[in-house]
Amino acid sequence: MILCKFPHAAATLSKIRPALVEQSDYYNQRIANLLVAGVTGNLANVNDSADLLIDITTSAGQQSGLQCDSLASCINLAVIPPRNVDRKTGELPDDMMQQIDQCLKAAMGIS
Repeated sequence: MILCKFPHAAATLSKIRPALVEQSDYYNQRIANLLVAGVTGNLANVNDSADLLIDITTSAGQQSGLQCDSLASCINLAVIPPRNVDRKTGELPDDMMQQIDQCLKAAMGIS
């Protein structure tokens, strides 16, 4: 989990917001940009298969560094340069990252 300048889909100015780095460690070392998913405190889509709920009362939620329950949205992806990263706030454990894999598949229509 990071705080970064996340671009707005309408091409308006970006703002600092939480995001989840989606690309593998392999590509983190090989390409200059980061693939990230937007993270929002708006829980309206909590049942969407392309979004993952991060509950801050759980151990995994506490590891994320988020301040409130949030959704990692795999339908709101962006590519950002590393200079747009403000700081790392935390991370998600492997089992939650496997759930993110499923959310990405749902968002892209991959079986």
